[in-house]
Amino acid sequence: MTTVLTPPALNRALLARQQLLRRAETPVPETLHRLVGLQAQLPSAPYVGLWSRVAGFTADRLAGPMADRTVLRITAMRGTIHTLTAADCLDLRPRLRPVLDRFLRTLRARLDGLDLDQVTAAARELVEQQPRTYHELGRALADRWPGYDPAALGHVARCRLALVQVTPRGLWGRGGRAAHTTAEHWLGAPLGTGTGPEPLVLRYLAAFGPATAADVQTWSGLTGLRAVLDRLRPRLVTFRSTDGAELFDLPDAPRPAADTAAPVRFLPPLDNLLLSHADRSRVIPAPYRHHLQSPNGLLPGVLLLAGMVRGSWTDDTGRDGARLTVTPFKALSARDTTAVTAEGRRLLAFLSPESGSREVRIAPVP
Repeated sequence: MTTVLTPPALNRALLARQQLLRRAETPVPETLHRLVGLQAQLPSAPYVGLWSRVAGFTADRLAGPMADRTVLRITAMRGTIHTLTAADCLDLRPRLRPVLDRFLRTLRARLDGLDLDQVTAAARELVEQQPRTYHELGRALADRWPGYDPAALGHVARCRLALVQVTPRGLWGRGGRAAHTTAEHWLGAPLGTGTGPEPLVLRYLAAFGPATAADVQTWSGLTGLRAVLDRLRPRLVTFRSTDGAELFDLPDAPRPAADTAAPVRFLPPLDNLLLSHADRSRVIPAPYRHHLQSPNGLLPGVLLLAGMVRGSWTDDTGRDGARLTVTPFKALSARDTTAVTAEGRRLLAFLSPESGSREVRIAPVP
């Protein structure tokens, strides 16, 4: 008889694999490999995500590997920017090519008549001469192919080349344009030759399982993964969710008891914990989903309480003071207020170590 995993059991399994039940004593590159990267549209987001997951984390523990090119920023899962290890970039980017090819097909009308191989070769030459923003690259390509939309030409490069964002972009406390060159040029190494999705699926289960085929597809952006999971079935174990869906997992992956204590955690906007399942109810209660929707895509960070999203947070920091404003989606108990305030002060100490004062404000329930 197939074991049924309840939503709390799925929640604790996910938190354990995401290093959110207990901060891990692991180097940052090892953590990023284990998590299959961190979502990174906002340059500061991976720093906050790692602070909540790695014991004793300081900003230099990510900024250092980024500066020495052990870690980098690149378009990856779902066609979004992720912070990945260099090794994962070289291996995973070819496996994710179908995601970006699918996007490029939506631009077919704007690229009609172009030889995309020629555009790709020209784009490679341009960004390997010097790093360029997508705007700069699109304009340079439009000089060679007048009459075509520069933005569409830039997307050809984004989708067909493994373009990394070069530093200082992504370094803590530093600004910098989102300028790009190829991963091969930046790292002095070729992309991997493997294109099959199987290693990616297994990595996902280790970091986010147990999960359905739809979950893996939501996280990766790839399609047709039910057939891949069926091929991998001899290496996996299966469960059922309470609504009857088949869940796949690695045999030796952690699945803590459903009542395992989960500490207060603050996560950055668009953290992978929130985006990596088709059914997000294992971390986001249905009544609170509307708080995490925004027409402009600008979302706040989230508060995890007892393993679930129970609020949002924003910060306002500077040398003269720092404030963390926590907006709970439901009134907090006195005990929860104490725990949230204590963790909030620790977050402020990380975000603004030189601030003269630090205040955690609990806002009214919206």
